[in-house]
Amino acid sequence: MSAQARESVRQRIIDRRYPMGSRLVEREVAEELRMSRVPVREALRALVTEGLLELLPHSGVRVRSLERADVRFLYEVWEPLAVQASRLAARRVADGAGAHLAELRGLLERAEQAAAVGEGEREVAAHTAFHDEVVALAGNPLLIRTMEQLSWQLQLLFGMREEPAHMRAQHAQMLRYIAAGDEEAAAAVTFLHVRDSRAVALHSLFGDELGKQPGERLGEELYTKK
Repeated sequence: MSAQARESVRQRIIDRRYPMGSRLVEREVAEELRMSRVPVREALRALVTEGLLELLPHSGVRVRSLERADVRFLYEVWEPLAVQASRLAARRVADGAGAHLAELRGLLERAEQAAAVGEGEREVAAHTAFHDEVVALAGNPLLIRTMEQLSWQLQLLFGMREEPAHMRAQHAQMLRYIAAGDEEAAAAVTFLHVRDSRAVALHSLFGDELGKQPGERLGEELYTKK
């Protein structure tokens, strides 16, 4: 019941039924979920640990509001991990481990279909799952556990901005180089993707100027081997 409550509250945070900064009252959440207060209490505590909720000074919890520093810290941690995950995934494919490639292709197809009909939440879920699958393919248990701690905060952030077309194309390029076993090309396009993602997030949340991003400026030819 606690796990079910945690998943239900988490999903309401991700899809913004519980907006950033909103206070969650244990009794009210329990009534909404039609559960007793004990599993809801445990779920709220777990979501504080995940970084989606924060404790209020005196009592209760609220949905965490992402400040500029939070976004910066999150990307400072995610960037090297994402780059290394792509590098390791390509290495494992080169060594003969390609079991996740079909799942990666399917997730990108699902994301493109969702983008085509304007289903932003489904697109975000597919792109988040794509990054998770890259980490799984990397095959490093410590990397997987570390990324699990960031996953829901990243999904919350991804859900607050639209994915530009060139960033969707970067996912396809990531898959292309991972499937080819090209470590450095996979790492390079992932680096550009994360940098572009950070710029788009800062624009969406705080109105920062959004000029041409690295992935747009460099163009398709920089991802294509001669």
